[in-house]
Amino acid sequence: MKVTLVVNGMMCEHCKARVDSALSAVAGVEKVKIDLKKKTATVKSKEDIPTEDLITAVKEAGFDATAE
Repeated sequence: MKVTLVVNGMMCEHCKARVDSALSAVAGVEKVKIDLKKKTATVKSKEDIPTEDLITAVKEAGFDATAE
């Protein structure tokens, strides 16, 4: 499974680390790739993870996210 989220409000390395940590903590997530320029977070996993769970994790970290 591969999901890309658009993360609003992510502007620096500290923000990037917070989003990475929040998404990595979701059960089943294997890899997270953050692109600060594009303001995206791409999540890879072997199992299906509801996109809403990923969005919720980002929101709990203090950012707004939507599925791309």
